[in-house]
Amino acid sequence: MGRRSRNRPADRATAPRPGRLTDERPKAPWHPFPLVELSVLVGLVLIVLGLLDLDSDRGRLMLLFGMLLASLAGLDTVGREHFAGFRSHSTVLAGLPAVAVAGAGFFARAPWILVLVVPVVTFVAAFVLFRYAFRRRSGGPSFR
Repeated sequence: MGRRSRNRPADRATAPRPGRLTDERPKAPWHPFPLVELSVLVGLVLIVLGLLDLDSDRGRLMLLFGMLLASLAGLDTVGREHFAGFRSHSTVLAGLPAVAVAGAGFFARAPWILVLVVPVVTFVAAFVLFRYAFRRRSGGPSFR
């Protein structure tokens, strides 16, 4: 009667997944300093200030840098988790080169068909490469 079941949902949730190197999120090289959290906070403040002053160049610049700073903070976490084999973020990581290629094509005034097709091809190629890198690092399935 006092015996615990081995297949309780709580036991399965805390058990390490097969192929995972560790069950703990990888720590940043600057670990006790909350750099990512501060970057998100500063990014959010810049976004709000930029939205309040959207009619000026300064406001649009604050908005741009706020989005860039907050995105880089998230990308840092995604990259560390992905390349440590903790959790696959192939889709998010593949979006980065696809958006860069789309932006480059747009600002270079490439034909619209290229601005649409080349980023899709870039995304698919990057996704396959990031998925392969995660599978190699984690030693397990490609999706988590």
